[in-house]
Amino acid sequence: MIVILQPNLAHASEEYKAVREYLEHLPDITIREHQEHGKQQVLTEFYLIGNTASLSKADIESLPGVERVVRVSEEYRIIGRHRDDHRPTSFEYNGIIFSQDNLNIFAGLCAVDTPEHVEQMMRALKQHGQQCTRMGAYKPRTNPYSFQGHGRNCLPYVFELAGKYDIKVIAMEITHEDHIDEINAAMEQTGHPTGIMLQIGTRNTQNFELLKTVGRQRTYPVLLKRGFGITLEESINAAEYLASEGNTRIVFGLRGMKTNMGDPHRNFVDFAHVPVVKRLTRMPVCIDPSHSVGTRHADPNGILDVMHVTAQGVIAGANMILVDFHPEPATALVDGPQALTLEELPYFLDDVRIAREAYEARVQRAKEFAAAN
Repeated sequence: MIVILQPNLAHASEEYKAVREYLEHLPDITIREHQEHGKQQVLTEFYLIGNTASLSKADIESLPGVERVVRVSEEYRIIGRHRDDHRPTSFEYNGIIFSQDNLNIFAGLCAVDTPEHVEQMMRALKQHGQQCTRMGAYKPRTNPYSFQGHGRNCLPYVFELAGKYDIKVIAMEITHEDHIDEINAAMEQTGHPTGIMLQIGTRNTQNFELLKTVGRQRTYPVLLKRGFGITLEESINAAEYLASEGNTRIVFGLRGMKTNMGDPHRNFVDFAHVPVVKRLTRMPVCIDPSHSVGTRHADPNGILDVMHVTAQGVIAGANMILVDFHPEPATALVDGPQALTLEELPYFLDDVRIAREAYEARVQRAKEFAAAN
């Protein structure tokens, strides 16, 4: 059960104290408090864990300071969609809205290699009106001898260049809790010129101690990628780990499943799960076509598989695209064969626009059909 208090109800208020005291004295019930910080208001929510079936929803809603009560109808208590649940499916970070109703594109370098390539990428993004990117500083690799990223050494110039080109949010994978401290230090050193979305990669989807640590910090939102060899339910429960520690600003990423049934693509594309995740949870959904496909193969019309897969995800309602670009893919230190070029950036953005318009037309047609029937 979720008890949602009236907006901006202060902890020092008599109403807050009375509600908390009432809930704390409920038998066999444990409470957890979470706060949702919006641009205009702060919402306080109490999550009641235990024998909540016997509790009276009407009695709790009658308490001064309580706006409404939601009975949990799904396993995912915090991030899930529940019956009569009107909590938001969006959040704002550093001026960028992440929502189940919009679309953000994070085109950039899978792995940072040189300051020159970072600047070329960010300059191209600004020229085409983009304010988000991906920049890999820490790269977990299957082969221990492969390049694993420049780490903290590249953070200052990446952040400074982001500020120079008005990049608002950088998606950056971390593999250890120390990386959060390194990002914090670099942000402080450079004057906080940009924002960071911490990315939990597919290999760490069930690294529960890392999930807890990332969930406890409230500074940065999180992009959680689905584990490439586990079920969708297991991956969504990983997101619930983050939320249970307090950070509910989560984007759920689909990046393909590890199975030879997906050949000749690098992974079996799982973008049909975009609407499923949106139905089960309140999280915006990201697609990663680059790591799903893994090549630059094209169809007889010359359309790249990466672009076909992107369109499939967008037309299914994806809210974010994480896609690899590189000024010189042949020299990229990680995943060069799948990277798109800067010359292809406007073509890619236009193709996404076409797919998004098709999705919006489908949504409108569904509304018209529902209204008529």
